[in-house]
Amino acid sequence: QVQLIESGGGLVQVGDSLRLSCAASGRTFSSYGMGWFRQAPGKAREFVAAIRRSGGSTVYADSVKGRFTISRDNAKNTVYLQMNSLKPEDTAVYYCAAKSGTYPYIELKAYDYWGQGTQVTVSS
Repeated sequence: QVQLIESGGGLVQVGDSLRLSCAASGRTFSSYGMGWFRQAPGKAREFVAAIRRSGGSTVYADSVKGRFTISRDNAKNTVYLQMNSLKPEDTAVYYCAAKSGTYPYIELKAYDYWGQGTQVTVSS
């Protein structure tokens, strides 16, 4: 069992930056691939970024590539999402998730555990 708690969301202006954090419980954090997803009002939850267990490989949605960076600190059981050059279309609830299986990182069904989400609002 893994519990995930996101933090760092808030209200920012266009072009600003935010760093989201996701703290995981348990001693097996390093055995999970980690992902960030987001869900805007009235829209389906979508993939944002993911990072492999060791942190050696990452993948991003095209919409955030070059602006967002996912990283992890296995010693602190934490995964981060650095978001730069924020746009109004980045407004959403952001969720972190943990996976242990073999489904592709971009798929929701790949993930076994989810956090409760943190709101990010980008105002123009």
